[in-house]
Amino acid sequence: MIKIFTLKNGRLVGIEPNEIATHIPIWIDIIAPSEEERDWINTTFSITLPYPEHLRDIEASARFYEEDTVLHVRSDFLRGKELGTLSVIVAFVIARNVLFSVHDEDLPLFQMFRQRTLGHPEVIGDSLDVLIDLYGSDVEFSADTLEAVYVDLGVVGSRVLKNSLGDSEAGEVLAKIAHSEYLNGRIRRNLMDTRRAVSFLMRGSLLKPNQLNEARQIVRDIDSLDGHTAFLFDKINFLMNTTVGFINVTQNKVVRMFSVASVALLPPTLIASIYGMNFQFMPELAWTGGYPFSVGLMALSIVVPFWIFHRKGWLK
Repeated sequence: MIKIFTLKNGRLVGIEPNEIATHIPIWIDIIAPSEEERDWINTTFSITLPYPEHLRDIEASARFYEEDTVLHVRSDFLRGKELGTLSVIVAFVIARNVLFSVHDEDLPLFQMFRQRTLGHPEVIGDSLDVLIDLYGSDVEFSADTLEAVYVDLGVVGSRVLKNSLGDSEAGEVLAKIAHSEYLNGRIRRNLMDTRRAVSFLMRGSLLKPNQLNEARQIVRDIDSLDGHTAFLFDKINFLMNTTVGFINVTQNKVVRMFSVASVALLPPTLIASIYGMNFQFMPELAWTGGYPFSVGLMALSIVVPFWIFHRKGWLK
């Protein structure tokens, strides 16, 4: 799918491929292109589109470079908190003041950016403005996702600290904490990638003064979000340790009950073993109350330890 946008009164307006002769495109968003679409882009604009999947394992230092006045940038963009894979690789190419973005699926962030530009004219002036604003939208999207993680951890925290957790509930809580940790880690990685991309644009002397100021503001926003991600890591560790502590307390109660039962049943076992020995002459046979006495003694040896344990509070 190919989406072509041009500037009209400071707004991004979509056009059809047959209109590029009368309308100068500024941004061409290419989503999961077929080979025919790639050939059309290569022939029409004389550029070679990269394959995002080929950029997954390249070194970080090779993701941003300029070659023959063509700027190449590779970045990760968040998909959303509810989605499985949290980020999508996007390959950017800027050639002759046209921004080409290639990715395997349409991103909610790109859709929101296009809608936002409709209500804010004169924000976009050239292709670099589009690229910088996309990075700014990515930082805002990361902040929104972090806020959602805050809310999720607040619910988990109230559940951990106010209620006694059973084994199944503790498992659910641990799963939610692990998911929040995964989200927080991916957000932090995404912010680091965005900082590297924006820093590359700032170092390359490619930006105008107003674009440079906006890039600096994006870097400051990323620095402020780093503190939030660090706090979330500490909060996640606290909730994880607290949940594991409650699980250990519950397990210790079970083990303590078995320990108390085994100690309390040791005296009657000893008495039964003594009376069950093979004596040559059984004294109980000469004493009518011998067996009732032994059974009563065993019962008493059970009651007395449990009474002592109850007085000490070991059975609670």
